[in-house]
Amino acid sequence: MNEADRLLLQRHRRLLVEELRVDQLWDALLSRELFKPHMIEDIQRAGCGSRRDQARQLITDLESRGSQALPLFISCLEETGQYTLASILQTNRQTEKFLIPKPKDHRPVDFDSGGLGDGGAPENLRGNADLAYVMSTEPCGHCLIINNVNFSFESRLSIRTGSDIDCGKLQLRFSLLHFMVEVKRDLTAKEMRLTLLELARRDHGALDCCVVVILSHGCQASHLQFPGAVYGTDGYPVSVEKIVNIFNGTSCPSLGGKPKLFFIQACGGEQKDHGFEVASTSPQEESPGSNPESDATPFQEDAWTFDQVDAVSSLPTPSDIFVSYSTFPGFVSWRERKSGSWYVETLDDIFEQWAHCEDLQSLLLRERHSCLW
Repeated sequence: MNEADRLLLQRHRRLLVEELRVDQLWDALLSRELFKPHMIEDIQRAGCGSRRDQARQLITDLESRGSQALPLFISCLEETGQYTLASILQTNRQTEKFLIPKPKDHRPVDFDSGGLGDGGAPENLRGNADLAYVMSTEPCGHCLIINNVNFSFESRLSIRTGSDIDCGKLQLRFSLLHFMVEVKRDLTAKEMRLTLLELARRDHGALDCCVVVILSHGCQASHLQFPGAVYGTDGYPVSVEKIVNIFNGTSCPSLGGKPKLFFIQACGGEQKDHGFEVASTSPQEESPGSNPESDATPFQEDAWTFDQVDAVSSLPTPSDIFVSYSTFPGFVSWRERKSGSWYVETLDDIFEQWAHCEDLQSLLLRERHSCLW
């Protein structure tokens, strides 16, 4: 059994021991020649011969039964009607970690201008440390989700109904992508900064990546490189640029040379992109009676800015930073009360379908095209 399948079994060992109906598996295991009859007898005698002891021994012995042991075991589960366990193992086996391409020539990558295009990741990226970041650890890294839903009366910011749906989707998605996911809900601006600082000060030496997701109201903010700001529940903004800089090489040395990914679901301003008439209302057909809300709030800083036409995503080489926004600077970002934000819904769908075979740059290009069409 290869290392990835072995680790997958170990991650789900507790679930398998609790739920596996071993007495129904013996004939299927023998017919696929996963085990010989005397091996089955040894498993049946394991411990006190209880179902749990047999399940525990079966999972242990399965690791030594060759490279096809796990797919054959999954087929045994399906044959015996244990579809939930089979689906969990199959889905996780097909879900690979992100492939994150490195930018060339120490220039930021403009993900809005083409890059690798829509055809998926070139095969030469895989296994090539000069072209893509190495993503081989298990788990892959930490993923922090800050989900601000309820805001103080003084902030005059509305409840972000639907944000819990976004949070749940991303919590599951990044777990399937082998991240250790933590969720923090309803943080003030100070609490947001302290939580991010605590994450940056951890030892990431044995990990390959770090992800930060922020779901909140947002506004424009003066910036040099990363536009926008997100609100704490007390109504005070924290600029995206300050958030990103918490994880730079000086403040977070154990993530030096490793990708740090930021996904921001918040408005970038108050402008509304009215678009133009097309045959479809993609990314999704509006349901009857739907009334999408925005996460916009007024511009909070001085009138002067360094605002330019920034790309939706940027990846500066010196600090290995990637930032993905739900909207362009200056524009609102829409969120449905019942289904969550358009950005997160599309992001989750694209990752579910393509994360196992395409690099992150191509995934984000797919997401942008999905939103446009």
